[in-house]
Amino acid sequence: MLTETDDYDRLYRDFRWDIPEHFNIGTACVDAHADGSGKLALIDVAADGSAQRYSFDDLKALSGRFANVLQADGLVRGDRVGVFLAQSMELPVVHLAAFRSGLVSVPLFTLFGEDALEFRLIDSAAKVVVTDAEGFEKLARIRDRLPALTRIYVTGARVPDGAASFRQAIEKASAAFTPALTRAEDPAIIVYTSGTTGNPKGALHAHRLLLGHLPSIQMCHDFFPKPDDLYWTPADWAWLGGLFDALFPAWYFGVPIVASRARKFEPQAAVRLMAEHKVRNVFFPPTALKLMRQANVTAEGVKLRSIISGGESLGAELVDWVRATFGIDANEIYGQTECNIAVGNCPRLFPIRPGSMGRPVPGFDVRILDEKGREVADGDTGSIGIHRSAAATLLAYWNNPDATRAKFVGDYLMTGDLGRRDADGYFWYVSRDDDIITSAGYRIGPSEIENTLIKHPAVAIAAVVGIPDPIRTEAIKAWIVLRPGFAASDDLAREIQAFVRVQLSAHEYPRYVAFTDSLPMTATSKVIRRALRARG
Repeated sequence: MLTETDDYDRLYRDFRWDIPEHFNIGTACVDAHADGSGKLALIDVAADGSAQRYSFDDLKALSGRFANVLQADGLVRGDRVGVFLAQSMELPVVHLAAFRSGLVSVPLFTLFGEDALEFRLIDSAAKVVVTDAEGFEKLARIRDRLPALTRIYVTGARVPDGAASFRQAIEKASAAFTPALTRAEDPAIIVYTSGTTGNPKGALHAHRLLLGHLPSIQMCHDFFPKPDDLYWTPADWAWLGGLFDALFPAWYFGVPIVASRARKFEPQAAVRLMAEHKVRNVFFPPTALKLMRQANVTAEGVKLRSIISGGESLGAELVDWVRATFGIDANEIYGQTECNIAVGNCPRLFPIRPGSMGRPVPGFDVRILDEKGREVADGDTGSIGIHRSAAATLLAYWNNPDATRAKFVGDYLMTGDLGRRDADGYFWYVSRDDDIITSAGYRIGPSEIENTLIKHPAVAIAAVVGIPDPIRTEAIKAWIVLRPGFAASDDLAREIQAFVRVQLSAHEYPRYVAFTDSLPMTATSKVIRRALRARG
């Protein structure tokens, strides 16, 4: 735990991880605050703006009920539970029930299509999935290809044939539940992250993952928590950012959070929500800030105390706009799914240098390394590496030991990002050292998109790259070689785009499609993506 101080160097030097042998995310986040007082935990805001409030006592009872349901379904420690839901009360209840049972939760983005869902559910061998009626329709089309899946629970009043009612199941179950005694090193969650080649990789994290996020949340949210803090993020709760940069750290500290069921980010609606519910702390992806600036929003009625932002560089202009609009700094953070929030900012400890990612969070040994794992001189560009001793470091990639070994050079987890450190210890992002696309805060691997593209009957070969975009940082562009008998046209391009949106995900479809007679290839038949990026 960090204590408020003006001396960053001493704070960083003296920090030591204090990880107990036994730790459980569920009990630490909810049971610790469920004392019968009715302390507020969640404000669940519906699409029409109406809100329902839940206390920590409520969440303990609800997650205990669903934990008993999972136990009655025959799930045992280590089994996987898919969580295919948007921000809502039900989403954390499922995660909490899994954590408290010693199960492993698998968050799934609501915009995923059939291809994306099929791979993740087959790879994780999830036995139960909780979703809504819309999500069930997607799952129903691939259910016969998911041999491990035994039951799908659907939230809401309308329960389709072939699904079980989440509401009825928890109403019938007992709230009394004795949590499993889990070790801090026991598996808790699998978060899938895209790579440049092959299928997505499941980052398997232990219960200590939550403890690994606490120093960064405290530092970058200006020594969080403080009286009257209340958290919100528009980031989806299917990713590590939404879950562990916001939801679970807030609850660990007993701070309530807002869930918004809005289907898309609307800048003016975001301002109204923050003002109405007196939000004090926000995690904003940079794209959300850019959209708010583009919409020329004002902060009337908004009284934020702290803002963090991560996923891509903010830049000096956006940092200045945030300060002018909200009266506080946006504290940039840096990390990735495999080891999150390793670098960040806190103006009370050191000045923000616009364009810089900040300085290492206490507990995170961050270095700039060469290809052999040797530290380079300040000012030189190299690979950003994070020592495996950080409590937020993944256990392994699920079912992928080769990828796990390749992720490390010695004791340093290699992020795949190039950067440099200046003489004052600030870190500066330079670029990716692979073909990952950074779009609207998402890190997107081209391989999964390409595999979906070639399923379209018109596509013979496809390659995907990122191209500059003023709002999203990068937009996805697909270069396509057509099969004989198909002619390039705008209508075909739109058809292919729609195909990817349905099969994969709305955030992974190519916003631009270009048809070409051939793709640039190496002698070993690998696409030369840099040549495609150079074409624009």
